[in-house]
Amino acid sequence: QVQLVESGGGLVQSGGSLRLSCAASGLTSSSYAIGWFRQALGKEREFIAAITCSGGTTNYAGSVKGRYTISRDNVKSTVYLQMNSLKSEDTAVYYCAVSRDGRSPWPRWDQYEYWGQGTPVTVSS
Repeated sequence: QVQLVESGGGLVQSGGSLRLSCAASGLTSSSYAIGWFRQALGKEREFIAAITCSGGTTNYAGSVKGRYTISRDNVKSTVYLQMNSLKSEDTAVYYCAVSRDGRSPWPRWDQYEYWGQGTPVTVSS
């Protein structure tokens, strides 16, 4: 059974930083892509960033490019999202997701089969 557990969310002031973690278990290998999405209250789920199984290719939404960095540690089966220069509009619940096709950093939510429960991020202005 695949499980994803996000952590690291919380309350931070505008301009601050947070690092989210997504720990994966139940996967037989590291040949999967990981994506991060977020959903703000009253809004649709939004793609944020993704990384291929090897970690060699990443993809970012324009709204976070240059501020967020996705990385992965396949030994620990954990993916990280470093978020810098946070803005109030970054406030949302952040979710990580796994795609069993690890060849590409997929940007659509329907390209992912497994999801975590989410971790809330609140940025105060």
